Amino acid sequence: MIENVKQTILAPIQAMRLRYVPLLMIYFAYGASVFTGIAESFWVKEELNLSADELMALAVWLTVPWTIKMVFGQMVDSIAIFKSQRRVYIIIGALLILLSMFLMIALAGDYAIVAGYEKEKLYILSAIIGVVGFVLQDVVADTMTTEVVDRSQPQELIEQELAMVQVLGRLALAIAGVSVAGLGGWLAEIYSYETMFKLGLFIPLLSLIGIFFVKLEGVTKSPLNYKIFYGGVVFALFVIAMGYSNFQYGQEIVFVVSMAVVIYMLKEVVNDLPKEKINRIVAAIIVIFIYRATPPVGPALQWWQIDVLEFDKAFFGTLNQIGAILAIVGMWVASGYIVKQSIAKVLIVLVVISTLLSLPILGMYYGLHEWTESNFGITARDIALVDTALASPFHHLSMVLLLALIAIYAPEGKRGTWFALMSSLMNLALSAGGLMSKYLNQIFVVTREVPSQNIVQDYSQLGYLLMVVIAIGFFAPLLAIYKYGRKL
Repeated sequence: MIENVKQTILAPIQAMRLRYVPLLMIYFAYGASVFTGIAESFWVKEELNLSADELMALAVWLTVPWTIKMVFGQMVDSIAIFKSQRRVYIIIGALLILLSMFLMIALAGDYAIVAGYEKEKLYILSAIIGVVGFVLQDVVADTMTTEVVDRSQPQELIEQELAMVQVLGRLALAIAGVSVAGLGGWLAEIYSYETMFKLGLFIPLLSLIGIFFVKLEGVTKSPLNYKIFYGGVVFALFVIAMGYSNFQYGQEIVFVVSMAVVIYMLKEVVNDLPKEKINRIVAAIIVIFIYRATPPVGPALQWWQIDVLEFDKAFFGTLNQIGAILAIVGMWVASGYIVKQSIAKVLIVLVVISTLLSLPILGMYYGLHEWTESNFGITARDIALVDTALASPFHHLSMVLLLALIAIYAPEGKRGTWFALMSSLMNLALSAGGLMSKYLNQIFVVTREVPSQNIVQDYSQLGYLLMVVIAIGFFAPLLAIYKYGRKL
């Protein structure tokens, strides 16, 4: 028993390889990027004359680099710079992030070099440059997760190692975020904005550390696919145009067109593979999409928790912190188990557990917390704390499984483009879930009190909304896994 526990705890450490270091440092650097977030938010509020509308417009611009990840994927797969397809892109990404940081240092410190320019325009430029740097490094890291695996071993061990690399990547990302998020806020209370941005220079330097100690080999180059490369640029322009439009069904139009574009590009990537492998890839795509597309309840649940259960900001902060820490613990402890099991089997377990852990919230809507408090002294906050503690690891574990599926079916020579397109597909699945949630909230109308608009509080439909969301989250993924799981 003790030996099994020991093996479980040590599994991620024992799985570590020197060749993983570059990509893990990139993920860690991205996770640590929240370090300057609090200081930046306060600086923008105090120093810039950007309205809410202008900041929302900036948010649209900042999504564009992520939208066109397939363009960066094509570059990583097909365009060598100084005979390098990995290290040079990591360096370019780090230099872009450094440039973004230097601009923020100059702006916060009122340096003479930026004195003749509008702060608002330079801030927007800095933000866009930084995002491009992170996206470029993210594409490289995703691609490398499939290349650092020893391909000389049996296929079963290859798939286990691919899954473990995804576990380690998510752990690096989560540990970095938990480590610096609070620290960034505490230091922002002590130091100036200029000093905070100077301290933030460690972020791009982290991503550079690994690549100078590890030799990257075995990179397969493929011809540039002009349809995907230029099509991605046109697609980004379309998203920007729709983002600024006021069409009644703008979200639905963007979703449908985006799905068509991504599916077309995925076909371009896999069209030269054997039919049997294409069928397995299609099965994986369907399972991933349906699993990710299950709808959330929406803001109505949090409104009810605030108004009825009287959860405050500090308590929500506590829930978030507990969730973040236990997500790391859960991934760490479960890593040795999930990489050795059938992905379909583990997904089924996660669906069942996630459904069971959603029932306490539904129970509290119908008075569970009142009964437990009167009989056992267990309050609504106690139930929420325990439920969050139990549920938090499973979202991250499901993400690891989905990434493992993507890594297993990544076509050689096209892995950068493949990961970029699958990332877009996963985001589209979330969009589908968001649209479904919007429609469900139109059917089961929940309102909180807004006196200025004569809107009264009404949570009478929330129970039905919760039941429908839980049912969809349970049956939709299980049906997809039942139908296509044997092909995974």
